[in-house]
Amino acid sequence: MHEIRTESTLPPDAPPDPERALERRAEVEALGERIAELSAYIQAATYRLLVLIREFDERNGWSGGFRSCAHWLNWRTGLNLGAAREKVRVAHALAELPKLSGAMERGEVSYSKVRALTRIATPETEEELLILAKDGTAAHIEKIVRLWRRSRRLEELHREKKRFESRYLTAYTDEDGMVVVRARLAPEDGAALLKAIEAARDRIYERDRKERDGAGEVFPEQRKADALGLVAESALAGGLDPGTRGDRYQVVVHVDEAALAVESEEGGSALEAVGHVSAETSRRLACDAAKVEMRHGANGAILDVGRRTRTIPPALRRALAHRDGGCRFPGCNLSFCDVHHVEHWADGGETKLENLIQLCRRHHRAVHEEGFTVELGAVGDAVFRKPDGRVIPEAPAAPPVVKDPVTVFEGMLAEKGIALDPKASWPTWNGGRVEYWRAIEWLWDQHPLN
Repeated sequence: MHEIRTESTLPPDAPPDPERALERRAEVEALGERIAELSAYIQAATYRLLVLIREFDERNGWSGGFRSCAHWLNWRTGLNLGAAREKVRVAHALAELPKLSGAMERGEVSYSKVRALTRIATPETEEELLILAKDGTAAHIEKIVRLWRRSRRLEELHREKKRFESRYLTAYTDEDGMVVVRARLAPEDGAALLKAIEAARDRIYERDRKERDGAGEVFPEQRKADALGLVAESALAGGLDPGTRGDRYQVVVHVDEAALAVESEEGGSALEAVGHVSAETSRRLACDAAKVEMRHGANGAILDVGRRTRTIPPALRRALAHRDGGCRFPGCNLSFCDVHHVEHWADGGETKLENLIQLCRRHHRAVHEEGFTVELGAVGDAVFRKPDGRVIPEAPAAPPVVKDPVTVFEGMLAEKGIALDPKASWPTWNGGRVEYWRAIEWLWDQHPLN
């Protein structure tokens, strides 16, 4: 038999050693204090990180091909995309919240508390919210924020319901035959009406300016009345359902065949109802679009219209989606994508899996109009390059840490005259039952909804 030995050298029935127990207790408490101290440094360092993120975002440091600052953080620092978005949101929110910022910089409140509070904090409310943050735990703050947002939302919904129920439109014919209209509209309907009247007013102004015949001055209120009539006439003339939904919402680009050739300066292209677009934009739109060939005569008349064909067959599109699983640009992975021909079909590139790659709209534009390039290997591996030719790595390595980060940060804080107190972040909560309704009632008393 093998003897099983434990750490204790005392026999099982030996009395406990009080001095050794006290020593162990002191060691554990010292370990806890070290954890608290390091946590305070982490909160202060996280604040510094948020400041850098805010500056980086404001200066568009991520704009070299990435969709947003969060996508760059996901690619460069390994942050989960959701966590990266939260970092960017909190970073910008803290710019308007000096009291919360100062408390976090001194390690007095954690990032978890600040992240929750920045969902509801304003310069007017941050002082009261900071008091709650110092009184409670992160779990308490999360719940208070949820309850506060819910109570505000319910109050706003009640007000919105009453406001919506007050909408009306009345019209009657006055004694002299003029029609008098009075209305109270929902905000979105009113905004649409005002935009329509503004557009019609500009149209009438241009028409009157060209056809001015010496008539008296037209005042702005009169021109708005004329514009409302034009809006009504246009709606009736246009009909309520012009064509099928698919036809109504198509975007059509007319492209000369020569304009699609790489580095071609011949031909032209235009977006229907918009006007001229660049040849490279036409190539991007043609990458993944239905195609209809038309033959024109010398005078521009249409001689023949071919069948509508899809550039990417459905089966091939499914296979490509299975292989790529989203946008292939480093740090993106957006699922809603265009299909990009690595060698454009207008240049002789084949529409087959080995020549296709999924790119989101943003990165499809980057490859066509912004000078980025992509190379596709035989097994579907992609290499993206910046306009200057540098390779964009799929996942860059983290920078090496050559010194103890706590020591480095201690020096940074000392230069700013900030001394961290590990006990400053202790909540004043004594472990009793938390009456959340009192906290919400107090916040309502301090900041009623206007």
